[in-house]
Amino acid sequence: MTEPTDRVRNAAAERGLEVEIRERPAARSLHEAAELLGIPPAGIVKTLVVKRSDDTYLFALVPGDRAISWPKLRAVVGVNKLQLPDPARALAATGYERGTIVPVGSTTEWPVYADERIRGERIAMGAGAHGYSMFVQADDLIAAYDATVADISQPID
Repeated sequence: MTEPTDRVRNAAAERGLEVEIRERPAARSLHEAAELLGIPPAGIVKTLVVKRSDDTYLFALVPGDRAISWPKLRAVVGVNKLQLPDPARALAATGYERGTIVPVGSTTEWPVYADERIRGERIAMGAGAHGYSMFVQADDLIAAYDATVADISQPID
């Protein structure tokens, strides 16, 4: 089987998406990962796989210094119920373990919803495997995946 980071590279190349994958020491938190990469926490974009009530999924891209806003995301998606799946379901839905999930190279292509705050930024994301980060221009990622861009986050309490 292909290494997850190779899957990310290959999927990015198929879409004409330029990515840089960097190996980094393991991090225990998003803040630690940001420090290791020399970027602010907002520069890391969390990819959350979100389950709908019909057992389909979507990806929500949220800056690292913010949290998903469930009311905002439900309004944009047009549903009454969304939830984070358990780790086993997230892996089954994407082919990636939690903490490494990224839309690029997911085993199933789910719709992508990106928080408007990432527009115009070079962002770091998961790269399919622990100890790696992927850098990409957010606007290129949004275009490559025809992402819906909206205000879907809130400050972390």
